[in-house]
Amino acid sequence: MYSRIKNSIVKIVPKKILFKIEPYLRELYSINKKGNNHFCNICYFKNTNWIILQNKDNLCPNCGSLSRDRRLYKIISENYLKKDLGILDFSPSRSLFRKWKKEKNINYTASDLSGDFIADVKFNITNINQRDNKYNLIICFHILEHVIDDIKAMKELYRILTNEGTLLIQTPFKEGDIYEDYSIISEIERLKHFGQEDHVRIYSIEGLKDRLESIGFSIKVLNFRKDDYYGFSENETILIAKKKLCLYFQ
Repeated sequence: MYSRIKNSIVKIVPKKILFKIEPYLRELYSINKKGNNHFCNICYFKNTNWIILQNKDNLCPNCGSLSRDRRLYKIISENYLKKDLGILDFSPSRSLFRKWKKEKNINYTASDLSGDFIADVKFNITNINQRDNKYNLIICFHILEHVIDDIKAMKELYRILTNEGTLLIQTPFKEGDIYEDYSIISEIERLKHFGQEDHVRIYSIEGLKDRLESIGFSIKVLNFRKDDYYGFSENETILIAKKKLCLYFQ
């Protein structure tokens, strides 16, 4: 039912208008979803059941956050959030964008080149128009698997990250080696080979770690377990990257 309602609204409401009215639509939709079985740590909504998406992910009925959004918010709020923190977030979820914009003591910038996300700027991740050593925290979730020249993107992320800063990275992962084939260019074939029409590779954890280390990052791999109350997924992996000159991990 949720998918049918969403698809109907998307077809008739322009994207810019939809972004503005979405919080009100979700609030209306979630009226009958209140309960005490689960809790969204982004919007503080307690619900009876998550909305189960086709990929089995848990969507918050009130703010639309995915499980990875809630996990990311928990990690940042508990470990990195501080006054005057400079954050650059690539193609953020709308729930997190709205959440961070309410934080008065941080400098939050969202970038999206596709036009599919709410954003402040449109940075090309392989050629970011910003000075060196600018951002204390960079969020790069489900971005690099879309980028053909991922090494160039990693070099840019390294360049604009402060010496003591942190880069948080997540992509879909597979066992074994990285799988990429640049001769695969059609959406149908990319869906077949990489799992999504606009993906150009599937990383392995070790493969992504090796590429980041070749740029000059030190990498810590975090693995997380499932938590039904917060709607966190099983076996979620996040890479924490820091410049090698700073080996301290929070």
